[in-house]
Amino acid sequence: MKYYLIAGEASGDLHGSNLIKALQQKDAYADIRCWGGDLMQQTGATLVKHYKHLAFMGFIEVIKNLRTIFKNLSFCKKDILQYKPDVLILIDYPGFNLRIAKWAHQQHIKIIYYISPQVWAWKASRVKNIKKYVDKMLVILPFEKAFYQKYNCLVDYVGHPLVQVIEQFKQQYSFQPLFPNHQPNDNIVALLPGSRKQEIAKKLPIMLAATKAFPQCAFVLAQAPGLEDDFYNNYIKEYPNVYSVKNNTYALLINAKAAIVTSGTATLETALFAVPEVICYKGNAISYAIAKRLVHIKYICLVNLILDREVVKELIQDDVTAENIQKELHALLYNAQCKQQLQQDYDMLKSLLSKGGDASENAADIIWKAVDRLYETGIS
Repeated sequence: MKYYLIAGEASGDLHGSNLIKALQQKDAYADIRCWGGDLMQQTGATLVKHYKHLAFMGFIEVIKNLRTIFKNLSFCKKDILQYKPDVLILIDYPGFNLRIAKWAHQQHIKIIYYISPQVWAWKASRVKNIKKYVDKMLVILPFEKAFYQKYNCLVDYVGHPLVQVIEQFKQQYSFQPLFPNHQPNDNIVALLPGSRKQEIAKKLPIMLAATKAFPQCAFVLAQAPGLEDDFYNNYIKEYPNVYSVKNNTYALLINAKAAIVTSGTATLETALFAVPEVICYKGNAISYAIAKRLVHIKYICLVNLILDREVVKELIQDDVTAENIQKELHALLYNAQCKQQLQQDYDMLKSLLSKGGDASENAADIIWKAVDRLYETGIS
């Protein structure tokens, strides 16, 4: 069977790669073409375009790059038509993928959406188009199934793929130094400032300024795949207790005593490693002002959204200061009661996300069965 997958960022590349592996177990003759990243390519899939050429963050950045976005859409459509897939699998990345879904539906291509767009946060009107153009939606957050039911839209909850990814990493991990003279019990604080240059430039200088209050700790920065070393070195060269790692974020988290994390998937990964964290989000002022009017959620952190309460502290926009980060980090490192409560909450989180077993295998099984059924019934 021929599969065409589209992922537009690092997390989509990770989940897409594991889905591909699971599909290959189901289908020994799987022919896979994709938009994604290095991880998807390493499965043997043919990589059409890397996500580092697709990721634009915020309203202003998107507007500036509209010409590139429309060129990518046009190229993608031509490539899909030429490839003639049996099924198109869309992975999150809604601004691009929902446009492709509408077009692909008109071409009578079977469409499965794996990892729902965050329609529960904003643009709930998109559910109407999802019902119209997508043959099957697979969701990975427990509250999403109930959300879609409010719109009479049936979806399948497959569990969260990060649970299995992280458990497998823990089982296979053996200690290796992250930086010179690193010892297993060192007080390491992870810095996860994001994956795009625009967001890193906004937050990393403030995160680094906060490190000055903790000379007893080693701060380790997780570099984003695809970004050059010099970009990071220009920021950290004046901080003697700050190091960096590349393509080694999970090894960093398994060694970390605490973490300073930007919003996004990294907040969930950090929690699943049971690392106390403080969340920092600071974006373009105009983009943030627009988003604040449009987004209707109580929290920006996935951990808090899933548990429906503030489990981890969120510092947003003007609250992202070195002083505030220092205050929260001190509690995470040295307040025993705070750490104990956080671990209990993390256990509850993992339990919720583990229901259903291995998400990638569940998704692959549903896709394999659904495509046969869709073609048998002639659904388009």
